Amino acid sequence: MGMNPNVQVIIGRLKLKNPVLVASGTFGYAQEFTHFIDLKKLGAIVTKTITLHPRKGNPAPRTCETPAGMLNSIGLENPGLEVFIQEKLPFLKKIGVPIIISIASEEDPEEFIVLVKRLTKIKEASAIELNISCPNIGHKSLIAQDSKAAYNLIRAVRKVTTKTLITKLSPNVTDITEAALAAQNAGSDAISLINTLTGMSIDVETKKPRLSTITGGLSGPAIRPIAVRMVWEVYQKIKIPIIGMGGIIDTFSALEFFLAGATAIAIGSANFVQPRITIEIIAGLKKYLAENKIKDIRVLVGALKV
Repeated sequence: MGMNPNVQVIIGRLKLKNPVLVASGTFGYAQEFTHFIDLKKLGAIVTKTITLHPRKGNPAPRTCETPAGMLNSIGLENPGLEVFIQEKLPFLKKIGVPIIISIASEEDPEEFIVLVKRLTKIKEASAIELNISCPNIGHKSLIAQDSKAAYNLIRAVRKVTTKTLITKLSPNVTDITEAALAAQNAGSDAISLINTLTGMSIDVETKKPRLSTITGGLSGPAIRPIAVRMVWEVYQKIKIPIIGMGGIIDTFSALEFFLAGATAIAIGSANFVQPRITIEIIAGLKKYLAENKIKDIRVLVGALKV
């Protein structure tokens, strides 16, 4: 097998050496995984979401296992922008792979603008992921559930940065394509699909919810069929790249996302179970392409036969 397939992909202004990312919130700020994998091999690292000010997050219990998945309600616990820049960024800068910084606002969407302006000045921030779909901050609705609000926010952010903008959409909507079109029209360079689905679990002995917040975000293989379906639906309607995620645990589940229309993929919950999974999937994709005599991974994007 002398063939060396091309696995490079382009997301906005980002050239990635391979299309395998780690999903926000499942990889900390990368330092936690140093002993498990060679971080340099990753396509890109998406940081845990940061907010303008530090957040303690939600009270425990904040996670629980569910069939083929897990529920989490961390509540965006993070050290805040300034501590992130001083204490977390120096390590991330040294890795040598693109760093995508995930950001969210707590109360006021204006915070997104402040965060983006600050991050725009940082050379090593390769891209910004707008987490407009975090379901557990205690608001009744998310920006991502209101296409007009999403459009206005992304448009405002687009005006203050030339960096690659990725919008992370909520799957907790009736029609996912509406939000995706709004993001594209507002100037987002790419879409992340999907964030967690809202779920809950009950301890029947105590009659209490298993999470302190009652509901939380469901992730893991349990949500994969929904994620694949949403990537496929969005792929029909938009021209910008999709970063597919939701229950990817091996090469074959990653391939489903490419065939449905994703340009790149992100591994989330699987990192907790199998910290080397990203590296295995990168190797697995190359092997699959070589064995099937496919010269370029981009040939697979949206190659679903219907």
